[in-house]
Amino acid sequence: MDVLTAGDSEHQQRRAAGALGELGIRAGDRMVLSLPGSTALVSVVLGALRSGVVPVMLDPHLTPVERDQVLANCQPSLVVDDHVGLTRLLNSEPGPLADSPLARPMHYTSGTTGHRKGVWSGVLDDEAASALLLEERELWRFEPSDVHLVLSALHHSAPLRFAAGTLMAGGAIAVLPSFGPREAIEALAHVRPSTTFCAPAHLQRIFAAVDAGAVLPSLAQVRLLAHAGAPCPPPLKERTVDTLPVGSVWEFYGSTEGQFTACSPEDSVARPGSVGRPRPGRELSLDADGTIWCRVPAHARFSYWRDPEKTARAWRGDAFTVGDLGRLDDEGFLYLDGRREDLLITGGVNVYPLEVELALRGLPGVQDVAVFGCPDEQWGQRVCAAYVGEVSEIDLRTWAAQRLSPPKRPKSYYRLEALPHTVSGKVRRTALAKDLGLEG
Repeated sequence: MDVLTAGDSEHQQRRAAGALGELGIRAGDRMVLSLPGSTALVSVVLGALRSGVVPVMLDPHLTPVERDQVLANCQPSLVVDDHVGLTRLLNSEPGPLADSPLARPMHYTSGTTGHRKGVWSGVLDDEAASALLLEERELWRFEPSDVHLVLSALHHSAPLRFAAGTLMAGGAIAVLPSFGPREAIEALAHVRPSTTFCAPAHLQRIFAAVDAGAVLPSLAQVRLLAHAGAPCPPPLKERTVDTLPVGSVWEFYGSTEGQFTACSPEDSVARPGSVGRPRPGRELSLDADGTIWCRVPAHARFSYWRDPEKTARAWRGDAFTVGDLGRLDDEGFLYLDGRREDLLITGGVNVYPLEVELALRGLPGVQDVAVFGCPDEQWGQRVCAAYVGEVSEIDLRTWAAQRLSPPKRPKSYYRLEALPHTVSGKVRRTALAKDLGLEG
C-alpha cells in the first residue's frame, strides 16, 4: 500500500490545479468525483479546493438513476469517474494554489423528504479559509510526523477531512480502497499509522476478524483513533480503549452539514455515553423538545444547494440544526437521545427510510411499504422493509438493486396483510421491529 507524503501530494495538487485551469474551470465551479478511494483522489480534491473549485464527492456505487439525479442538480463543469480521467488531471502543467483550501467539498445527504440535498459552503476568502484549516489542525493536532490511514470511503465528509488535514499539516496518508476487516488489519501492520478515523461498524468487524483468528498488529504508535458516524456500544468502546494506547481514542459528533462536539478519552471515561462538549468556536443549545442547535463561526456556515426553503429551516441566526435530539448536562456535555426521527445508521452510513420507500413503491404490485431498522451486531442497524402487495421478494430485491446503492437496499423483507398506522394515518414505522419480534 502506497504512502503519499505531503511534498508529493503538493506536486499532484499543483498539476490538478493546472489541469482545471486549462479546462476553463474556475472558482465556484463544481466538479464531480465518483471514484474508489486513493491517495491520488485526495490530491485532486485538494488541488481543486485550493483553486476555489468545489469537488462534489459521489459514491461510485450509486445506481445510474441516483447519479443522474445528483448531476442534474449540481450541474458540474467536469465529471471524473474513472482512473483514466483522474490520471489525466495529474499529468498537466502545474498551476498556482492558495495557501489553504478555499471551500469545503460538496457532499449530498438525504433528508426526511427522501431526496438528496447538496451541502454547499461556497468559496471562502483567505481569512475564512485559513480559520477553517486552523480549526481542524488545532483540534486534532495534525503535525508533519503524522501518517494517517484512511479506512472509510472518501465520498463521506469525515474521512476526507482527516486525510486532507494531515496532508495540509505536512503529514503523509495511505488509503484503503475499500474496507474489509482483514485488509484493514494488513494495512495497520504495513502502514503503522499514527492516526486513523473509522465508524464503530469498522471496529466491530475488525474485532470479529480478530476473534476468528486474524492477528492484530501492535498499535503502540497510534496517537489518535477518532470514531463517529453512529453510537458506539459500550462493550465495543471498552475493547477499543483497552486495545489502543492510553489517551488515543476520541469520539466526535457531527454531520455532513457541520461539526458539533469532540469528546476526549478522559471525558469518555468520566461521562459514559456523552459525545463531548462543543468544539472550539461553537455553542450548543436545545429547544424544549431536545432539538440540538449549534452556533458556528462564519467559516463553518453552509446552505443547501438550490434549496432556500430547507436552508431557512436549518438556520436560526448563526446556529443550525440537522434535527437531532439530545440533552446537555450542567457542564455542557451533550448526550444524544436520538438521531433524526426516522434515520437509520447502518455501517456508519445514513439511510433515510422515505428514500427507500419511494424507490420500492415504484414496483408494480406494491400497495404499501415501510422501511425500518432493527438491531444488527455487525452493522449496528439492519435495513428492513415491510410491504403489502402481491409481489415476490426476488422482484423487490431486483428492483432495489437497480435503484438504490448497497447500504440502502433492505436486507430483510416482510410481507404483511396491512401496515400498522396511527390515528392520523401515518405508518408506525418505529413500532414495526417490535411488532415483528425483531427487537432482540
